[in-house]
Amino acid sequence: MTNVAEHTVGVVIPYYNAAKHIENVVRKLPEFIDKVIIVDDCGKEPIPESLIAQAELGEKIVIVRNEKNSGVGGATKNGFKKAIELELDFVIKVDADDQMDSKYIPELLQPLLEEKAEYAKGNRFKDFKALRQMPFVRKVGNLGLSFLVKAASGYWNNFDPTNGFFAVRVDLLKKLNFKNIHRDYFFESSLIAELYFHEARIKDVPMPANYGDEKSSMKVWKIPFIFIPKLTKTFWKRIIKSYFVYDFNIASIYLLFGLPMFLFGVIFGIYNWIYYYNIGELTPTGTIMLITVSLILGFQLLLQAIQFDILKAPKSV
Repeated sequence: MTNVAEHTVGVVIPYYNAAKHIENVVRKLPEFIDKVIIVDDCGKEPIPESLIAQAELGEKIVIVRNEKNSGVGGATKNGFKKAIELELDFVIKVDADDQMDSKYIPELLQPLLEEKAEYAKGNRFKDFKALRQMPFVRKVGNLGLSFLVKAASGYWNNFDPTNGFFAVRVDLLKKLNFKNIHRDYFFESSLIAELYFHEARIKDVPMPANYGDEKSSMKVWKIPFIFIPKLTKTFWKRIIKSYFVYDFNIASIYLLFGLPMFLFGVIFGIYNWIYYYNIGELTPTGTIMLITVSLILGFQLLLQAIQFDILKAPKSV
């Protein structure tokens, strides 16, 4: 792999009740990994003594203990902070349940080593054979969620945003505001949304969906109630910052005129439809024309803004 020996590489493993798997996860990591940061997130199952002994001997393993349970996102963020403290160059996030195939770590690192991206993540939707292994309900949930995250984060050219198997440059982590990154199921999505403001390039790396008998603790029916409010807030925060605070460009003009015009057409149209229906009269031609023109022009301006936003998305080489 290109120049990996010239860099220090670490792995962050958020650990929570995975005593049966954690030793196997560590054992399968590539030899070139310099540090393995295991973040104990206060579960009922303690970290195996063999790993604690290695950490005490000052070998590759470094154990970080949370004061209280922080969720996978909170634990990973604490692992990132330790990676920054250790002055590593790159860090890979790997789960403790042995569901991520560590043989893909070199492929995740390659775009970073070649300076083609600052963040590389797995994409389970680029391999049709691998996609067939994904449970149907999970597949539907991920497809819908991926589109919503595209719109909210601004990374229109990337897919499978909830994939937690990723590599990132540590110098990029130093620039991030960790307060904006959630500690729950929204962790990966909020991380990607934060990367947008640093114009970080993201590279998708095809890899299989490895589930086996694992059952997600996230229920598909909960996704709309958990993610949609947060994604809506993330979307508007990004739009306001990108087009009215940090910059003002042609897309800002499209939004400034297109959104009010479209909303006027919708609200005024509904009002007049109800009003003239109740009095039993036909809506005047002039009113219909005003509503129609407002809807068409507003919608066209919004489409132009969306096209601009898609073209503006940071792209890996």
